[in-house]
Amino acid sequence: MRHGVAGNRLSRNSSLRKATVRDLARATIIRQRICTTEAKAKEARKLVEKLITLGKRGTLADKRRAFAILADHGLVSDLFARTSPRFRDRVGGYTRIIKLGNRRGDNASLAYLELTEKERIIVSKPKSTAAAHAHDHAHEHEHEHKPQEYQPKPKPKAVVQELAKKDAVKEQVRKPTDKDKPSTKKFMGGIRNMFNRGSSSSGK
Repeated sequence: MRHGVAGNRLSRNSSLRKATVRDLARATIIRQRICTTEAKAKEARKLVEKLITLGKRGTLADKRRAFAILADHGLVSDLFARTSPRFRDRVGGYTRIIKLGNRRGDNASLAYLELTEKERIIVSKPKSTAAAHAHDHAHEHEHEHKPQEYQPKPKPKAVVQELAKKDAVKEQVRKPTDKDKPSTKKFMGGIRNMFNRGSSSSGK
């Protein structure tokens, strides 16, 4: 017999199932609508409606019970100050499940889990095109300036140092000039001296 066995285990042990449902409930309160599997949406729906009921009461004990589930002071204060007051005129039915069909791959049925009363977001309207053009035309003259003469950018210090090193290397490895080459007269004189020494030694 299945006495006292309620809900879907979601193929998890008790701690992982509790964490999964809690995270889905947190995401639903923050984003106001989430996409998940139908089985998870049905389980998270119970916890979301329980948290909104605690927020409608608004006592200190209810805040502590909500914090024991959500474990986030900012989210608890947002739940009691902004989310729950939107459901003041409702008695239950704080969430809805919208089926989306089966997921490609594992064929799991997907669904939206969303709050029935969502927070309205006010978007400021953009300026009309005529007013925008007039505003731009009025500021065109303020930003007008004369074209400046072209000035070459100074070379960075690293480039200057590198060029100086290259010049120093070129000076060290420069080609020999005519002054560095030995003269032909000195060369011929040296050869004559060698022959004269040899002849003198043979005569003795």
